[in-house]
Amino acid sequence: MRPAVEAEKLGIPGVVITTTGFTKIARAVAKAEGMADVRIAEYPGAVGVHAEALVEKNVEDVLFGRIVEELTRPVKAAVTGAAEVVRKPDDIVFEGSFEQINEYFTSREWTDNLPVIPPTAERVAAFLKHASRDPDETIAVLAQANLRATPRNIAANAVMAGCKPETMPLLIAAVEAIAENEYNLSNIGSTWGVLPFLLIGGPAIKAMGIENGAHMISQGANPAIGRAFGLIIKNIAGYKMGRNYMGTFGYPLNFTIAENDDENPWEPYRVEHGFAKTDSTVTACGTVTWGWPPAIYGTPDKTAAQTALEFLALECTKKPCLARLAEIGSKGFRDMITLMIAPPVAKSLAAAGYSKQDIREYVYEHARVPYSELEFLMKYGHSEAFTIPDAVARGIYPEEYLKEKPDGMVRVIPNPDIINIVVCGDPNRNRVMVLWGGYVNPVTRKMQFPVG
Repeated sequence: MRPAVEAEKLGIPGVVITTTGFTKIARAVAKAEGMADVRIAEYPGAVGVHAEALVEKNVEDVLFGRIVEELTRPVKAAVTGAAEVVRKPDDIVFEGSFEQINEYFTSREWTDNLPVIPPTAERVAAFLKHASRDPDETIAVLAQANLRATPRNIAANAVMAGCKPETMPLLIAAVEAIAENEYNLSNIGSTWGVLPFLLIGGPAIKAMGIENGAHMISQGANPAIGRAFGLIIKNIAGYKMGRNYMGTFGYPLNFTIAENDDENPWEPYRVEHGFAKTDSTVTACGTVTWGWPPAIYGTPDKTAAQTALEFLALECTKKPCLARLAEIGSKGFRDMITLMIAPPVAKSLAAAGYSKQDIREYVYEHARVPYSELEFLMKYGHSEAFTIPDAVARGIYPEEYLKEKPDGMVRVIPNPDIINIVVCGDPNRNRVMVLWGGYVNPVTRKMQFPVG
């Protein structure tokens, strides 16, 4: 996509080849790159499930003609119609009843298809009192729409979601985090359904009424904060469902989790990453998975700590796309694993002498699958089929994989550093949860509070 856009900017005709269902996202990306009229040739249907003969027929009879047609047409000049109405940031965009406002906002794709609280000037002003920045200052320019995120439009989305004004410093920090190139916001529109979520740490958890115990995602300020985060991604970053934010099966609403310092036997996540324990931080994360949280029990032959380590390693072979996860530092590699560990399990691990780094190293070494299983996933689960020897030759997989052919067990985590450990959840339950987020890396930012 992007090479074709850059070629066109240089006067070299280029065609983007898509399959049905991807043309909308291609046009959205091209528009964000400054080329709304990019040349696109669409292959009809889902090529991955077409028989070879049908693929050949579609290429010869349909796709080739579309490529030639696009290459030989002039790119249209930008259409200049009636002058667009330029509004001030604090202008009123619509007036009406609650129902009329919701209908209007939904028709403009400004909602998550649930009713929203109208972001009136008075409500937005209440939020701006808790921002340490000028209302119209640019906090960041968010991909893909390349729109400015300001305290004012962040506040408007927070109002719509039902947040309290005191959460403004948190949401501003969240915007700063996802704006970082390291996070990779520009590529979350995958059909995998990458769901951004937030990890909160520090004193702000209690001050803002954020939950970190049982049902933390569904209680306290968490649901509204997660919803506001999702609306910001939709309305400022410009990710519209089914257009440039795909997700074959979709995903629940964006959510918020928080670390439990009081029950944590180790350093909190934020301290591990260079912040003070007194700081309040937001970490932008991502996941494409959820699922059953294993219960951890000790038995005569295993301690609870050993069982927990084995479960965590096993879960790390079930949740991710293993063929991708096993890649070893290829350029642009982005993946994260979040281990959510309930306090009783964390304490049993710490009591057995395991540090967070010990856990990472154990999971890294023991998360393994049969050679044949990984090769099957590579051959049939990728748009480009290749074998483990092919991947080793390309430098994608380490040479050690070849030693396990054909009946051995291969590691599927490229390095322990992609594993993030968070102590949270029910303080009286022995559960763990593993989330995997393809395409993204975690980014942490400190909350800034108004002085006085």
